[in-house]
Amino acid sequence: MSQVFSKSPKHCAERQSFTISKKLLFVLSSVFTIVLVFIFLIRLTLHPSKPRFSLTQADIYQLNLTRPSLLNSSIQLTFLSNNPNKRVGVYYDNLQAHASYEAQQITVDTPIPPFYQEHEESNFLTAVLQGNGFPVAPGFGYEVGRDRSAGRMVLSFKVIGKLRWKVGTWVSGRYRFNVNCVSVLAFGPSAAPSSPFIGSSRGTRCSTDV
Repeated sequence: MSQVFSKSPKHCAERQSFTISKKLLFVLSSVFTIVLVFIFLIRLTLHPSKPRFSLTQADIYQLNLTRPSLLNSSIQLTFLSNNPNKRVGVYYDNLQAHASYEAQQITVDTPIPPFYQEHEESNFLTAVLQGNGFPVAPGFGYEVGRDRSAGRMVLSFKVIGKLRWKVGTWVSGRYRFNVNCVSVLAFGPSAAPSSPFIGSSRGTRCSTDV
């Protein structure tokens, strides 16, 4: 006697569901692969170069100790930002700047408004960095006095933020970037021994890491 084996409706439904899931997984994998290839081709073809920053002006209006370890500071900066890419625009987000002296931060983090930069476009950015009662190391006054005698002061300025590349209508994810500037500021004519330090500097090229 021969036996006839037939699949139950439940078995057919499970098989059909497995086939649909397999097809869906294949479609998602294909889309993901296409997106990765597209991003890779953009990077390979366009070679987006990192933005260039330079410190065009730095003016110190106040830098004096109210107590041995508390500092009042006011520094105005002007940066020149340049996008060297011919086919790639740049969005700048979450920008913040601060000043440092002898490897210690001397101002609070100051926000800079976000902006978009077209192909090969340049923009000026300004920021006023301040620190009221900002805590510093006990030897800060000695270091400043030594620099006052030398007639110059070396300050570091840092800008941190995130950028996004724009190609046509496509916009990339956010990439963290850092801008570091080192500037030598000379004592101004009003910087008498009893007055706050007043100094300025111009034309400093900065390094950018993305």
